[in-house]
Parts: sequence; C-alpha cells; structure tokens
Amino acid sequence: MAKKSLRVPIVAALSVLALAACAPPSDNGGGSGGSGSDAAKATSAQDLGGLDALQKAAKKEGQLNVIALPPDWANYANIIKGFSDKYGIKVKSDQPDAASQEEINAAKSLKGTSRAPDVFDLGQSVALANTSMFAKYKVANWNDIPTDFKDANGAWVNDYGGYMSIGYDSSKVPAVTGLNDLLGKGFKGKVALNGDPTQAGAAFSGVMMASLGSGGSADDIKPGVDFFSKLKKAGNFLPVDPTSATIESGQTPVVIDWDYLNAAESKKLKSWKVVVPKDAVVAGYYYQAVNADAPHPAAARLWEEYLYSDEGQNLWLAGGARPVRADAMVKSGSIDNAAYNALPPVNGKAVTPTVAQTEKATTYLSANWAKAVG
Repeated sequence: MAKKSLRVPIVAALSVLALAACAPPSDNGGGSGGSGSDAAKATSAQDLGGLDALQKAAKKEGQLNVIALPPDWANYANIIKGFSDKYGIKVKSDQPDAASQEEINAAKSLKGTSRAPDVFDLGQSVALANTSMFAKYKVANWNDIPTDFKDANGAWVNDYGGYMSIGYDSSKVPAVTGLNDLLGKGFKGKVALNGDPTQAGAAFSGVMMASLGSGGSADDIKPGVDFFSKLKKAGNFLPVDPTSATIESGQTPVVIDWDYLNAAESKKLKSWKVVVPKDAVVAGYYYQAVNADAPHPAAARLWEEYLYSDEGQNLWLAGGARPVRADAMVKSGSIDNAAYNALPPVNGKAVTPTVAQTEKATTYLSANWAKAVG
C-alpha cells in the first residue's frame, strides 16, 4: 500500500465492535467549583453554550494535567506549547515516558485529587479495557472523523496513527530489510523494543509485526512471541526502553517502534534508517479520551477541541504521524501539504488488529510474554 491514506488500508482491516457500555461522566469538578461540575457533564461544547464558553470555563480552571506524552513523540512538545500559548492554560505533564497501562494506574491511584490526569492517550488494548473510565465527549469536528475511528457515543476517538517499523543505525549494524535480519550475528545486544507489550501499545504492535513476519497473523500472536524468544536466545534482544537519548548515544542501535518516531530520529542522526517490512505491515492508531474524573473537566474538553482542530491535526502531521482527520482536511484544503507529502510511503498490505484480535493477543501476551522473554 503506497498511498498515504488514513482510511483505505485501515478501515478495511479495522472492525470496531460493540463495546461495553461506558459509565456516565463523574460530577467531580475537582477544585473548579460549579462551572467545573457543569463541564464534567458536558458531552459537547454546545452543552456549555459553545466553544467560547468552554474556553472561558477552561481558563478559569487554569490548568490541564496530561500524562505519558513524551515531548519527542508525534510532536507533543509543540502541541502542548501550542495549546498553552493559545489559551493561556498551564499544562502539567507527568511521567512523560509512562506506558498506557501506567496512565490508567495513575488515574486510579490519584482519583479524586487535583493531580489526576485530565486526559488519556492510550494504545488500543489498554483503551478498550478501560472504557468505563472515560467521559463521553464529541468535538466540534466530530463529523470529519470516520465512523470506524470513534466510539459512537464519544467515549473515545482515534487521534493519530502510523506503521510499525525497524529503525537502525547503519553505521553500527548491517543493513536491515526484514525481521529475520535481526537474528544475525551483527545484532548482538542491539535490538530494543519500545516498551513491554503487555502494557505499551507500541511494543504490542511490535510483537504483532514480528508475528506477521514469522508466519502468524492478527489472530495468532504466538509466532511474534516466539520470534522475540529466539532474539533473546541469540543474545540480540536488548531489554532497554529506547529513547532519543539512547539512540543518539548508540546504546540502542536498533529500535522496533512506530514509523513516525523512528523517522523523527532520522532528522537528528544521519545514519539512522527506517524500514517497514513489506511482509509485516502493521497499522495502528492511538486512542484519545477524557478522564471521567478529570480535576479540570473544561480544560480537558478544550484540549480535545484543540487536538481535533486543523491546527492540532497538522501539528501531529508535522511530527510524522497520520492524523485521523487527514482525509477530510485534504478535501477541504486545510492539510499541511508539505508535511503530508513527506510521509514515508508504505508498501504491502496493512493489517490493523480488530478489537477481538487485540483482546485475544493481549490475553496470550499476559500469560506468555514474561516466560518467553522476561
């Protein structure tokens, strides 16, 4: 699939099934008083009297708590700055390198306090397992988002996506064309996976990519686990969570991660190359949601409006990620064409695991990953 489209390869593979009913938003307005309580019940900006009223309520709260948003992940540094500058709202960013499950854990442990996260950015498996924690909210550009990329009631919305890839420092390891190359002698202690696949969306998709490249399928992730077991036995698996610092220092010369994250490293390190294996093209989107117990409910909803505005979507695009409204923005002429045309082409048939496939794979990983690789 060479076309840089959000819908053609992914909608065909993505079958969002009926989910468990979501719990209603909490009335907890944190320390924001009556207006916060009203915002906590709002399912759209219109419920508060429109976007201007939402902005006013958010400015009164004065803060937004985000979690697990690394500055160099999909351009989040500039997204956070853009939101704060535009609305004059302080953004408190905690645990930027946390995994999706750790976001949920933090929300549970901090529930009822002013320190709880207001919003979530989650991998599919963690998001769909925790929908009862999400408030229902539909942004102004709701109709631009394809049906298969959102919960019908507004509990969650896909935000940005990409393809799983192999990034490598060509000055330190042999050229990589596919997954089996990583089992070679030239990769001793050099291959890192971004996170724990039982907790992190990127790592989960990395194991799924390994499965596809090892004769498995979205219905059978076992070959992917077996691949990483072989990688470990060969002495090639490096149990280090990669970051820009570890890549630039040479500590993690090979990284299995999303293409937009690996591509961003190419701009910093000239010898850094990125490959999306033709026989193992895994596409995936992250899930955006409002915490039902957000201490700053108006700011949380304004954040969503910003993310799904043309400005927010183009900022994700500038980070190499594929924003969910891209098709509609191309039609309206609001897309950043230079950034859109710079997206790397992807060849091969893309696979995006369905909800059922993700749940099945998650169950298998929970029971077998630590035994095989840990």
